[in-house]
Amino acid sequence: MQYETISVAPLTPRIGAIVSGINLGEALNDVQLEDLNKALTEHLVIFFRDQDQLDPASLKRLGSYFGELQRHALKGLSEHPEVRKLHADENSKHVSGEEWHTDMSCAEKPPMGSILYLHTLPTLGGDTIFASMYAAYEQLSEKMKVYLEGLTATHDGMLAFGRFDPNGKYPKSVHPLITEHPVTSRKVIYVNRGFTSHINELSKDESQFVLEYLYQHIENQYFHVRFRWEPHSVAFWDNRCSQHLAVWDYFPQVRSGYRVQIENSLGQ
Repeated sequence: MQYETISVAPLTPRIGAIVSGINLGEALNDVQLEDLNKALTEHLVIFFRDQDQLDPASLKRLGSYFGELQRHALKGLSEHPEVRKLHADENSKHVSGEEWHTDMSCAEKPPMGSILYLHTLPTLGGDTIFASMYAAYEQLSEKMKVYLEGLTATHDGMLAFGRFDPNGKYPKSVHPLITEHPVTSRKVIYVNRGFTSHINELSKDESQFVLEYLYQHIENQYFHVRFRWEPHSVAFWDNRCSQHLAVWDYFPQVRSGYRVQIENSLGQ
């Protein structure tokens, strides 16, 4: 693709690119937004360095360019409830995203995408790995694609969030196991370790075997890009065609920042 206002450097043939030439903390014009949308569509997740002008208010403004902001199942900031603080330190017993997942797939209408800004990083570690669900689907055999088509899976927020607050009330939803991206019309696998509890049309044992096969398939490095964070970096990912994993290998050091989620106005 050609871009008028940004430079885009792909990181792998299937997923991930570094975007430069833009300050996300400033107001963006229509041409810049068109370029960012094109880059996200082509690369599924786009990364930015040196965005030290961002804060919760400007991050919320940035996310709002791409759609209504969706509040997370866990509590946001008091002054900016659409913004969630992500913070890990020596007192953390768990961190968000430590299993492969698609953000809030437990919601009836999962978010289109998420934007994460990290201002404080450990001296080493704390990478995030992203996987292309286009590539994962396309590498299935034709017989497996036919078998999976038409199956549905239950996604339960308690699986992901119960360890933070076992008394919380979290959404639970049913989604097709194979979905179609509303912009590209490409098919994706839509189950994940973080939220998916079972396949509805199969017995318990069959469901566990099929899900475990798909989870291991998704975790194939052939489909991945690994992002090494630096202070004031940003990741913007399309939640409808990717999964990610936050690598918690830096305890007891600090990793801290803010995230917003964008409503999916076009459907799942």
